[in-house]
Amino acid sequence: MATRVLIPTPLRAYTEKKESVLLEGNTVGELFRGLTATYPSLKKHLFDDTGSIRNFVNVYVNDEDIRYLQKEQTQVSEKDTVSIIPSIAGGRS
Repeated sequence: MATRVLIPTPLRAYTEKKESVLLEGNTVGELFRGLTATYPSLKKHLFDDTGSIRNFVNVYVNDEDIRYLQKEQTQVSEKDTVSIIPSIAGGRS
């Protein structure tokens, strides 16, 4: 079963400029481990030193934020689309 993972523009430099990749896995965590095994330079941008997805990296399965599901243990299927959305800070108040 392959699930589509959408790669945001800032991270495409680490995925050979691919907008999306198909990965095997049953959970978001498995997909991310497969993604960083294929593209090792992406690991530092997605995971912290403890091996958890960084706080500023938002991940959605379809339109659902995994923080409100089962986080990295959120189940996925080939019908799902996983989106990586890096937080953007800045601006003026």
